[in-house]
Parts: sequence; C-alpha cells; structure tokens
Amino acid sequence: MTGYGTERDAYLKRLRRIEGQIRGLQRMVEQDKYCIDILTQVSAATKALQSFSLELLDEHLATCVVQAAAAGGEEADLKVREASDAIARLVRS
Repeated sequence: MTGYGTERDAYLKRLRRIEGQIRGLQRMVEQDKYCIDILTQVSAATKALQSFSLELLDEHLATCVVQAAAAGGEEADLKVREASDAIARLVRS
C-alpha cells in the first residue's frame, strides 16, 4: 500500500534536485572550495531532505495509516507502530 502514487512525479523531481545538490557538494570538495561554503550547502541539502521526509510522512499518515485505521485490527496497529518508528528516526536524525 503506497500513498505517494499521485505525487510520485513531484517527489521524483524533488529527489533529483537534491541529488543535484549532493553532486554540487562533490564538485565543491573536488575544487577545494572554502569549508564554510561547503557546510552552507550541506545545510541546504539536509533541509531539503528533511522537508521531503516530512511531506512523505504526512502523505503516509493521510493515506496508509488512515486506511489501516479504518479497517482496524492488527494492520492498524502495525501501521501506527511503523509511523511512530519513522517519526522517532526522523527526530533522531
């Protein structure tokens, strides 16, 4: 059960943009750019990944978790536990 079906293209576009940021970081290191400039770009890439993660989590809660909760039973418990674990991982990162 995936909830990103309708947003798949937008998610892929964002991930490609983040990939470009990471490649830019590689180039900066290869070109011996100033450390603070690299760290600034690391911060931007990190924020982009965090934003993507939160949007994907929101989509998951609104679709997968809500559908499982409506059905009830073990599946609902599993989806809530998965979401809780995912949130904990995001908070720790």
